[in-house]
Amino acid sequence: MKVKVNQEACIGCGACTQICEDVFEIDDATGLSKTKVDEVKEENQQACKDAIESCPTGAISEEK
Repeated sequence: MKVKVNQEACIGCGACTQICEDVFEIDDATGLSKTKVDEVKEENQQACKDAIESCPTGAISEEK
């Protein structure tokens, strides 16, 4: 599973980092979320999906 954060839609609320800190982090330079990994490990996939659903702006998407 791969995920992407749309930087134009992200507001940097940090919900994704709280739900799945193994995959997401806030970029110090921009204040916006970014992914920390290229491929989401299986044990983090459900938390990652929860983060996608919880994003208030829909900025996170799963890449197929």
